[in-house]
Amino acid sequence: MADAEPIAPVAPKKSDLPVRAASAVVMLAVAGLALWRGGLVLDGFVALVGLVVFGEYVRLVARIAPNPAKMSAAVLTGAIYVGWAAFALMVMPVGLMIGILGLVICTDTGAYFTGRALGGPKIAPSISPSKTWAGLAGGMAAAGSWTALATLLGGYLVSAIGPTGPSLGEALRITNVGFAALAGAGLAVVAQAGDFYESWLKRRAGVKDSSRLIPGHGGLFDRVDGLLPVAIVVGTLWAMGA
Repeated sequence: MADAEPIAPVAPKKSDLPVRAASAVVMLAVAGLALWRGGLVLDGFVALVGLVVFGEYVRLVARIAPNPAKMSAAVLTGAIYVGWAAFALMVMPVGLMIGILGLVICTDTGAYFTGRALGGPKIAPSISPSKTWAGLAGGMAAAGSWTALATLLGGYLVSAIGPTGPSLGEALRITNVGFAALAGAGLAVVAQAGDFYESWLKRRAGVKDSSRLIPGHGGLFDRVDGLLPVAIVVGTLWAMGA
């Protein structure tokens, strides 16, 4: 019996964490610069991101739509969806934009770490196998905490211009922290719905990422999938109340 050939050792998969981290730093720096400059620079940045995201959306539906009629309908839907979100971001105050950006980041972070730590039943394994009910609860808790703290900070800053000066008690009096926390938790569900929507599109299209634009992260659509519906909801409510 011939000796079996030795099995070559399998090289460990190289981690893409350094690439992901470097890309994240660049994205945050560019977005931060746009927020800092504000005005036309910020509007142009949001419009450019919207155009790229729409292009990635069209790329996905082009792999799904079986005929020109359905393709046209899908493109129109995407134009409304992405365009509405981009317009909402451009017309809302910068402080509100920062608030919803923080909310979406907290939702994703809370869902990721809670889901990994607790596991449990999946929400929709056929669409997004990694999303769990525990992760959703963690994302809601993180988003609710963010909006509560942001609201309290806003109240504190407002109290600072009053006759008594900055006061935590006055901030609590003039704000509704509990409602803010509930609103944040509800918006976390909206953000997760946007995530599921893009995951469903990618699943139908048979691709892992919306594009390869950002090393280690995929496309812009992959990064703002939860932001789009939150921007639509918050921007529309703000416009109605303005």
